[in-house]
Amino acid sequence: MKEFLCGSVFFGMFISVFAYEIGLLIKKKWKLAILNPLLISILLVMIFLILTGTDYEDYSTGAKYLSYLLTPSTVCLAIPLYRELAQLKKNWKAIGIGVLAGVLTSLGSVLLLASLFGFTHQQYVTLLPKSITTAIGMGVSEELGGIVNVTVAAIIITGILGNMIADMVYSLFRIQEPVAKGLALGASAHAVGTVKAMQMGEVEGAISSLAIAVAGIITVAGASIFANFL
Repeated sequence: MKEFLCGSVFFGMFISVFAYEIGLLIKKKWKLAILNPLLISILLVMIFLILTGTDYEDYSTGAKYLSYLLTPSTVCLAIPLYRELAQLKKNWKAIGIGVLAGVLTSLGSVLLLASLFGFTHQQYVTLLPKSITTAIGMGVSEELGGIVNVTVAAIIITGILGNMIADMVYSLFRIQEPVAKGLALGASAHAVGTVKAMQMGEVEGAISSLAIAVAGIITVAGASIFANFL
């Protein structure tokens, strides 16, 4: 049975999608922030691979086809942005300053923690693109000499955490402005955060979509500069 599954081209894709569907059902039933579908699916896939003794390479052979959807799915975020174009024109100064502040905070925090914990240069640059979408972050990490697989893991963890704690943070600091909510999620938690923003409202989703693109561009330039600091 194992040989049959591993021999299938779409084995990894099937396991990934099936695990995510289970995550959605669990989230829908208990509605807890910690029960993020993406986090649950990652854990379920890991458990499955360990229990069945399946090699990661066998799983990755089919699962890699899902990664081909990363770029087009990111581009599709332009749709809610277009619908809320008036909000963008009205708040362009706040959006620009907000995204810049988010990117500098992300890069600066990585520099600070890397210095405190004695990271090597390679480990440091690996984490610099943690707050931008995977499609861009992988390229930045590779260009700077980082460990791309670790970068992907850091990006996913960052997005999941942002998605999970967004409501708590907004409630704690009494943030009610839709534009501010969207900016925060898009600039810090990329696409996974944008999913949360879209659940909050169309304005939040549109601004978060914009923040992903702008934050990605600024981070490409900013990471190249910050890479020289350690």
